[in-house]
Amino acid sequence: MGTETTSENQEPLAEKQASRDPNEYQLTDADIKDVVDALRAQDADTLVTALDDLSSADTAELLSKIKEEDREELLSKFGDVLEPETFVELDTEISKTSLSAMSAAQVAQIISELESDDALLLLEPLDAAFQKEIMKHLSAKMRLAIEEGLSFPEDSAGRLMNREVVAIPEFWTVGKTLDYLRAASESIPESFFDVFVINPSYHLVGVIPLSKLVRNRRSGKIKDLITEEARPIPAEMDQEQVAHLFRRNDIVSAPVVDQNGRLLGVITIDDVVDVIDREAEEDILQLAGVGNQGDIYNAVITTAGNRFRWLFINLWTAILASVVISFFDATIEQIVALAVLMPIVASMGGNAGTQALTVAVRAIATREVSGTNTWRVIWKETLVGAVNGVLFAALTGLIAGLWFHSALLGLVIALAMIINLIAAGLFGAGIPLFLEKIGSDPAISSSVLLTTVTDVVGFLSFLGLASLLLI
Repeated sequence: MGTETTSENQEPLAEKQASRDPNEYQLTDADIKDVVDALRAQDADTLVTALDDLSSADTAELLSKIKEEDREELLSKFGDVLEPETFVELDTEISKTSLSAMSAAQVAQIISELESDDALLLLEPLDAAFQKEIMKHLSAKMRLAIEEGLSFPEDSAGRLMNREVVAIPEFWTVGKTLDYLRAASESIPESFFDVFVINPSYHLVGVIPLSKLVRNRRSGKIKDLITEEARPIPAEMDQEQVAHLFRRNDIVSAPVVDQNGRLLGVITIDDVVDVIDREAEEDILQLAGVGNQGDIYNAVITTAGNRFRWLFINLWTAILASVVISFFDATIEQIVALAVLMPIVASMGGNAGTQALTVAVRAIATREVSGTNTWRVIWKETLVGAVNGVLFAALTGLIAGLWFHSALLGLVIALAMIINLIAAGLFGAGIPLFLEKIGSDPAISSSVLLTTVTDVVGFLSFLGLASLLLI
């Protein structure tokens, strides 16, 4: 009877979720306006209620979207209402600015309520002197965990790992383990996926998924449940490599060990998702020549400075292309149509090269390319360039020939198109793979080098062929 009453009077959860307004799952502009209006009206009750209803991610989004003066006022008057996780979700630059405006004791209070990996994430960007002040207000346990984390290389597994792990000896039973987990609920992580089995010297013996542990009888022995292959991650491993391992092997959590194989901590999938997101963002930004961090929240001068370097390099590559054009100034004077058609060849080469470059950089980032298939990737992109070169050669040759009533001019631009698109495919894939091989980040300088190649080859082939065939 109870089940029937529920089905008649209550809407099923799935239907309720499906009928819900999508805006309920995200922070809207109206929500932000309500908070700002309450802040400016000094309506503390409304503001506190609104902040209590927001998740940490929503609050972080709110802080990032409101004006700087409103953010400073909100943090100064209502910062104690915010969940500590809010600062972890914030953009690094905003988090640094916000925390730097607080006292060391306030920041220490926020950090003390976080897990060690998140605490380290907040502390890393702060000035060294301020870090020391904050550390004085932390508990000995948290201070030791952060000092250990800072001792590892930047962007390493040691920086990424959470030092709160569930580790048990192999001679325990399932029942004793479950009793321990209940009794130690305040000292173990809030959420975890695996239980790590260790020997008396704290060396990793094996891993037991939590789901497997709770399905077994209390009398079962822990050592008999160790069937999962342990995939320990060295603390010195680069976090990008860690993300690759998680993605490749479908891992949800992995133990981190020191050089002697002793268990240090654990990396979980939520941390790896953040790494993948940051690495992808860095590659995109570096390909565009705007540094390795988003500068939407940086000062104007800082942003301009970050972009100036690559614009300066681009200036010299553009001058190089102009020098190539100057070699054929007499030819251009005689045939004005060449000046009209030149940008087409260079532009098509640049776009085709960018396509090949993007594919190559992604393949490098996901480790789909190695010494065994490097030349195959380059050869494929070169062939793609050749195929598209022939197709667009026919099209642009026909258009140019009809436009300027010259079949020979159409042939010149057609041949130049083929040459430049082949070069675009070859160098678009080859440049990042070469940079990777010599130990340079292919995302940083590939686009500048590629632009130079496609411009020079495009102008040289088009104007060179025009000099030979039309003059």
